[in-house]
Amino acid sequence: MWIDTHCHLDAPEFAADRDAAVALAAAAGVHMAVLPAVDVASFATVAECAHRYGYAYALGIHPLAVSRSQLAHLDDLRAAVAAALTDPRFVGIGEIGLDFLNGTADAAVQEQFYAEQLRIAGHFQLPVILHVRRSADRLLYHLRRSHVPGGIAHAFNGSEVQAQGFLDLDFRLGFGGSVTYDGSLRIRRFAAQLPDHALVVETDAPDIPPQWLRDGGTVLRNESAQLPRIATVIAGLRGVTPEQLAKQTTRNAHAALPRLAHL
Repeated sequence: MWIDTHCHLDAPEFAADRDAAVALAAAAGVHMAVLPAVDVASFATVAECAHRYGYAYALGIHPLAVSRSQLAHLDDLRAAVAAALTDPRFVGIGEIGLDFLNGTADAAVQEQFYAEQLRIAGHFQLPVILHVRRSADRLLYHLRRSHVPGGIAHAFNGSEVQAQGFLDLDFRLGFGGSVTYDGSLRIRRFAAQLPDHALVVETDAPDIPPQWLRDGGTVLRNESAQLPRIATVIAGLRGVTPEQLAKQTTRNAHAALPRLAHL
């Protein structure tokens, strides 16, 4: 069984055919996905999707959502997490983090939201699902001052030193469609060389489509059904069979998100 550790199934891109997308994923061997929230407005929708399809979910405020969020939403998050602790499909805090790709005009606000969400995760002893984009050093700075019990660094694309920094803090690194790009040499090298316990697989659907969904001049929607083919590329880089990789990454996902193991 494959676990898609990062899928935005609640996104509007799936509004017309969400049931069909889930059915295609199941037919491909993907029977579990983790659905991270991105803002307070999505808390209920990710939980509803998780229950409807037998998936899991996380609650958090995405760094790119802080511009439309208020500090009071952090109190809403804390309350929502406290209420979700009795829900077996709730597995952690996410998607949270920092995104410095398009300038850092709101960097201080992003860090304020991030640091407070780490405090919430530490208080409840929950793992976190991190958004990492040109921000690994600052993410690690705050993590080392927190009491977070690990998690997943989603779509990791940092340096070897940064990768080791996350591994030292009991994080797994997420790999998805970008590993299929010929130009993603560093990502492909990480996917090939990381220790067996260090990686999980993901799609970030509907985003980060694999190369075959970008060919032909039209970029198509990514979805969980693509995960086995993406993972086959990773298995080839690592010199293992897809079946071996599926078993290992399932163990790794359960280690990163312990509540997931009970589903």
